[in-house]
Amino acid sequence: MPGLENDLRELLHRHEVRADRIDELWQEVVKAHSSPGRHYHTLQHLEDLHAQLAEVRSALQDPDAVLLAIAYHDFIYRVSRKDNEERSAEVMRERMLPLGLPRPMVERAAEHIRATQRHEASADPDTDLFTDADLSILGSSRERYKLYTQQVRREYRRYPDLLYKPGRRKVLAHFLAMPHIFKTAHFRDRFEEQARLDLDAELKGAF
Repeated sequence: MPGLENDLRELLHRHEVRADRIDELWQEVVKAHSSPGRHYHTLQHLEDLHAQLAEVRSALQDPDAVLLAIAYHDFIYRVSRKDNEERSAEVMRERMLPLGLPRPMVERAAEHIRATQRHEASADPDTDLFTDADLSILGSSRERYKLYTQQVRREYRRYPDLLYKPGRRKVLAHFLAMPHIFKTAHFRDRFEEQARLDLDAELKGAF
């Protein structure tokens, strides 16, 4: 059983959620991330994020809240909308609160999810680790980064290059203008240098 699924099931079981309801919730996550329009924002992205955050689990104040955020942060993903993060956070709240999970944990998870809209520094150190992990793809190997750009382009295929490329360049320039792309020492040390190389290469049209 993949790591995310196993950990999410364990979390819900710990809070005495019925096994059949756990099955329903997991299948809902699977379905949401397996729709035809998704190429990067898939279950594999969730597993990658889960693996990145497993490395810093001991530094997390509330690993359970982060786990919920991993599972639901891209639950709603429509490239034409600007409220995907807020809607994803609401789905998570609507699923978890009726099950009796602690409200502070659920609300903290919702804040983690909302933070992925801008990936800005937060007063919550768990949020910073979570959003840094979400950006870790930017610091992957050149081949993996190239594949990522292709996957994202396919998700935006409804938009012609005339519209897509200027918007993409704006995003790349925004990240490169930051003093630091990654907010935490762990992710900065591991990914900052390569992320800047990857972003600069894409901005210059290397692929």
